[in-house]
Amino acid sequence: MSKIKVVHYINQFFANIGGEEKADYPVTLRKGEVVGPGMAFASSFGDEAEIIATIVCGDSYFNENIDKTKAEILSLVKDLSPDVFVAGPAFNAGRYGVACATLAAAVQEELGIPSVTGMYEENPGADMFKDKVYIISTKNNAAGMRDAVKKIVPLALKLAKGEKIGASIEEGYMPGGRRVNFFEEKRGSERAVEMLIKKLEDEKFITEFPMPDFDRVEPNPAVLDLAHTKVALVTSGGIVPKGNPDHIESSSASHYGEYDITGVDDLTESTYETAHGGYDPVYANEDADRVLPVDVLRDMEREGVIGSLHNKFYTTTGNGTAVASAKAFAAEFAAKLTEDGVGAVILTST
Repeated sequence: MSKIKVVHYINQFFANIGGEEKADYPVTLRKGEVVGPGMAFASSFGDEAEIIATIVCGDSYFNENIDKTKAEILSLVKDLSPDVFVAGPAFNAGRYGVACATLAAAVQEELGIPSVTGMYEENPGADMFKDKVYIISTKNNAAGMRDAVKKIVPLALKLAKGEKIGASIEEGYMPGGRRVNFFEEKRGSERAVEMLIKKLEDEKFITEFPMPDFDRVEPNPAVLDLAHTKVALVTSGGIVPKGNPDHIESSSASHYGEYDITGVDDLTESTYETAHGGYDPVYANEDADRVLPVDVLRDMEREGVIGSLHNKFYTTTGNGTAVASAKAFAAEFAAKLTEDGVGAVILTST
């Protein structure tokens, strides 16, 4: 009996090519090679399946050339004719997650080859594609690799064999709107009482009907004396010094930038630009003040409307950036702003 053929997709980091400095790595086919996390997959597949090829692509290269790169990878996968396509896992890496989910969905839809990927539930790729392809829920970083592989492999083998796929709670994939009937050992009333008792005793339990969790933020009191308040600018519009020195990603940002504007009255075309993808950057690049209004705030500073404009601004890109990442960025620079005596922040977007 022949082994199940698997094609595996990974990014430049998991291929041991490099980190962000190699994120522009182009599509590369490694036929017959098992790379990075593929070794854990190969071990877990045992004699049932083998990875016949690994496809590698840098995160920035994929996300900045989605249509071209997707077509190139689809062509490679078609020629390889695998029984199943496995991408990732991506954990909480936003651009990697988008790439994995985009490719898994495309391979499944356009080539008719079953596909599976894995990532953290707050990865933007999960929200975008969990109703289109099987996405195994993983931990938020690569420390969860062993657990991810342990859940991805059985599902990949089932998909390759054309076996019936159970409910998300059984298989470990993220609920995507599919309803699957199955028999529980205990009837509903008994399960409900058991959950209630666990909840009352502060024990861990898993609800069978999760409700949406909306993050509500109470607004701070109004600033009563702007004329004596230091005001700072923060933006998710991706405004950066010319050349994007910290290489902030155009989408699914993994970090933010902190830049000094001491003595700067105007963000000119020759000194600032936007790193943001997903919108036409022409007008922002012509005059970055349209996104980050340093010029107007300087006028207000001179007129005494505000006490002063803080000498630093913080910036990232909101395009596809995971909520968890955005919260972490904000917590970090909010502490810096507080320490610097900033009393109000103007947050701008695109």
